[in-house]
Amino acid sequence: MSDDTEIRFIFDDTDVRGDLVRISDAYRAIIDIHDYPDVVSVLLGEFLVASLLLSSTIKFKGRLVLQVKSQGQIPLLMAEATHDKKIRGIVKLADTPDPTADFDVLFAKGTLAVTIEPDQGERYQSLVPLDGDNLAACLAHYFQQSEQLNTYITLAAGNGIAAGLLIQQLPRQVVTDEIERRNQWRHLSILASTAKATELTHTAPIELLANLFVQERLRLFDSSSVQFHCSCSAERMAAALISLGDTDLQSLFEEDPRIEIDCEFCRTHYEFTPESLTSTIAGGKVH
Repeated sequence: MSDDTEIRFIFDDTDVRGDLVRISDAYRAIIDIHDYPDVVSVLLGEFLVASLLLSSTIKFKGRLVLQVKSQGQIPLLMAEATHDKKIRGIVKLADTPDPTADFDVLFAKGTLAVTIEPDQGERYQSLVPLDGDNLAACLAHYFQQSEQLNTYITLAAGNGIAAGLLIQQLPRQVVTDEIERRNQWRHLSILASTAKATELTHTAPIELLANLFVQERLRLFDSSSVQFHCSCSAERMAAALISLGDTDLQSLFEEDPRIEIDCEFCRTHYEFTPESLTSTIAGGKVH
């Protein structure tokens, strides 16, 4: 397993599954575009990994979005992962964050929205209070409250690498005795909690799993490649302009016959004249 990969696994003879993610090239591609302060890059890396881990717990085609809105030093942070492991993310800052500030200061009075947008079907959103010391703690609380499933998550990021480990107890199927289930979960979650941040980001993933769960029977599934991908397009940008309404759009073109827009996620530059906007909406290309 190389970097920019997700690997899923289960513990044989238990109702416990796991997921290990590490991203490097895709992560760097995102943070290099924006040149965020280190503390922001670390948080964004954790959120990107978390979006991948959470999306793996759901059987769907579409995207999962983690978005924080707060009154703290980081008013907005968003990370997105699709079912086919394409990620993107963005952060908006009120000011240069204090690198020593705690999680609850950076996201003061914040709320985390977990949004699932399937390609087909209804959009679903759940709000999670940011009342933990870190993102992993908040997400563990989310699973306990919304899914009522024991879940352990640990996240790490820094120096252009982000990684995370999730294990989750599934509804009883293999093991039906409640005491045995409880003991299995306690044992496996304690083992998972021994993973150090440097091991998550720098130890070869297969080696890491073998070290953490040395006496456990692990069954590994095929790994999935993770990529940075932005879903912006000229058609989507044109549609956003059209949504402003005829009056506002006409006013913009009166101010400048060429409207320029940069995608906030990937910095792709788009330019529209009245003619190219019309042709784009009609299915043509912008010249």
